[in-house]
Amino acid sequence: MSVIDSRVINIADLTLKHFANGEKFECDAVRIGPLLGARDLGYSYDVVPPGKRSCPFHSHRGEEEMFFIVKGTGTLRYGDEQRRIRAGDVICCPTGGPETAHQIINDSDAELAYLSISTMMPAEVCEYPDSKKVGSFGGGLRHMTRAGGGVDYWDGE
Repeated sequence: MSVIDSRVINIADLTLKHFANGEKFECDAVRIGPLLGARDLGYSYDVVPPGKRSCPFHSHRGEEEMFFIVKGTGTLRYGDEQRRIRAGDVICCPTGGPETAHQIINDSDAELAYLSISTMMPAEVCEYPDSKKVGSFGGGLRHMTRAGGGVDYWDGE
């Protein structure tokens, strides 16, 4: 395979993996970045069935995300607001706290498909306003806790 051919993939040729959790969350998705040799950006393709969402409402303190709606319609939750989205929409989700929390919901009667592009930071902190959790990720560490459930820096020292 030539170098240029290794940097191009067609959505129709992707092998998607099925994810589901509870009543709300379900999608078929694939991380495209590793397939193309991406280093600093993460690329994913998600196909969400009617009535579902692929992930919880969340914000990022380190990584910025962008979404491109490939097909379908749905609703974008962003901070305290909501708006309808459709194929062709480009969505910016910069870093921040609950005011930049976001979630794409397929509340239509057909599949909703989108590309996610994100900066790949070596460490990340995410907040989940609906469940009041905080997640820390980096260097092989993945830790989730309830917001406000932390300990003092000097605790146990």
